[in-house]
Amino acid sequence: MTGIRLHAPAPGWAIDADVVVVGSGVAGLTAALRCTAAGLRTVVVTKARLDDGSTRWAQGGIAAALGEGDTPEQHMEDTLVAGAGLCDEEAVRVLVTEGPDAVRRLIATGARFDTDAAGTIELTREGGHHRRRIAHAGGDATGAEISRALVDAVRERAVRTIENALVLDLLTDAHGRTAGVTLHVMGEGQHDGVGAVHAPAVVLATGGMGQVFSATTNPAVSTGDGVALALRAGAEVSDLEFVQFHPTVLFLGPEAEGQQPLVSEAVRGEGAHLVDADGVRFMVGQHELAELAPRDIVAKGIMRRMREQGADHMYLDARHFGAEMWESRFPTILAACRTHGFDPVTEPIPVAPAAHYASGGVRTDLRGRTTVPGLYACGEVACTGVHGANRLASNSLLEGLVFAERIADDIATTLAAPETTAPETTAPETTAPETAAPDMTDPATAGPHPDGPASAGPGPTTAPGGPEPRTATPVPHPAPRVLPLLDPAARPRVQRVMTHGAGVLRSADSLAKAAEQLDAIHGDALGGAGGSGHKTAEPGVESWETTNVLCVARVLVAAARHREETRGCHWREDRPDRDDAAWRRHLVVRLRPDRSLDVRTTATHDFPPTDRPLSHSAAGTRDPARDPARDPAHHPAAQAAARREQQA
Repeated sequence: MTGIRLHAPAPGWAIDADVVVVGSGVAGLTAALRCTAAGLRTVVVTKARLDDGSTRWAQGGIAAALGEGDTPEQHMEDTLVAGAGLCDEEAVRVLVTEGPDAVRRLIATGARFDTDAAGTIELTREGGHHRRRIAHAGGDATGAEISRALVDAVRERAVRTIENALVLDLLTDAHGRTAGVTLHVMGEGQHDGVGAVHAPAVVLATGGMGQVFSATTNPAVSTGDGVALALRAGAEVSDLEFVQFHPTVLFLGPEAEGQQPLVSEAVRGEGAHLVDADGVRFMVGQHELAELAPRDIVAKGIMRRMREQGADHMYLDARHFGAEMWESRFPTILAACRTHGFDPVTEPIPVAPAAHYASGGVRTDLRGRTTVPGLYACGEVACTGVHGANRLASNSLLEGLVFAERIADDIATTLAAPETTAPETTAPETTAPETAAPDMTDPATAGPHPDGPASAGPGPTTAPGGPEPRTATPVPHPAPRVLPLLDPAARPRVQRVMTHGAGVLRSADSLAKAAEQLDAIHGDALGGAGGSGHKTAEPGVESWETTNVLCVARVLVAAARHREETRGCHWREDRPDRDDAAWRRHLVVRLRPDRSLDVRTTATHDFPPTDRPLSHSAAGTRDPARDPARDPAHHPAAQAAARREQQA
């Protein structure tokens, strides 16, 4: 554990649960529903309303081998190609083989996908897919329909929810295992202000971090809170440099900031063409799939053409669709375009790439376990190894479904298992080291944060019929030193630095400049050189969010500087070639207690096992036949130990 906490008041209230799910998109609500069905006391914490996450904005659909002639193997092949050599193949195999049934269970939950007259699900194509395998709803409102169905199910099953709540930090017990979270509830409700939810299992499903950049398709809530929390808790993150920029986002001008309207890849899947101002289709000849190439290829093609012509956008031409197709197949996109003064029925749509999806995140195994016992992650906040260096279109909703179900099953099994005696652990850091290394993340920042809540400790937690109950008793983990939070006024500055220095086009020079500028912003927060006279930010939602944004930005830039090649959606202009010999491996980053970064590379393109089960009896709950690469016996260190034992 790092001992690092956000500077915040001590919790003034607390509630108890078996599992707390942070986030209410497809991943979070799927995990919550499945945990509830297993008899676990489940609490969902979400930053805004239940339906305000990224899932609601997903236009294209959900990919799965549901069509005649399609197979999981073909879906896997397309996913591996898009991932540019960095997909964890076992994770992809889990996704594509369990995906079709997961979609059918989603339908059973109440989601209604578009069907033909015979009642068969209509399927379309998107970039990187060689078959029609994208199921959609409401034409281009798939995410909204999935969100509606899951929210209705959560309310019908009376799952306890806390809306308008920003989660702050992870709570841990005396052995360093997860014991819940602290959070700040905004507005009216049963609870208000800073409080705590005590639980032996926490599922991060907080979505993405698109708000780190000036222009993004992500909603305002996507400020990287889950990744920042995990880093402060000592968890490993991986592949943060691989940020996917969606090629076709409605261009609203060079000064446009915040969430921008997405023009779904499905529009190109139905036959729209990318053209320049002269009407020339510039993707033809660049890739066998032209406009339907993987997103990194299309985004780079657009950026190259923009640079060649000195333009700030290109165009998407779908006038040949006609009004009827636009109104029936893409009503949401049509309305958004017309709201901003463009009519795609009669004119090409101005488009440019914008930050869209984080392929990296909190590193997990195939059960969603992170490297912190009891902490899980799924959806965009997680890095399961499925996406590699570039996510295949419409795999994200499927990943949320499949791995959320796996997490819920693992939690239910583990909490029902008898607990063995936990080993002694070293005491948490309570004072700063005499010589601290440079602070490579944002302030992460942190004042003394007593974790002891106002209420009594949590009661027993166990699945029905389980042997001995588990308890989740948080213990105080004072921060090593008090640091100020970042002034919310610095947030646009961070976003501009990231857009210009770590956007679609990157280089050693641009990343070095970005790192320098982020250091300066950090210095302002600390009141150091060049920062004297800056007012210290007070604890509050905006300062916590801005602090998280800077934390994630600095780790992302550090990873992008470290990876000296071009691969997937990480494009280094100074290193234009893919280098498999040196870089077909993952970057894994951990935040040390002194706030410096520990950056390492994996030995291969596969993820090493996390080997950090929720309870110390959980090793017996693994299923080696389904999950051989993640079984402890297959870890090289374990194999070496076994050989030594045999020789002895």
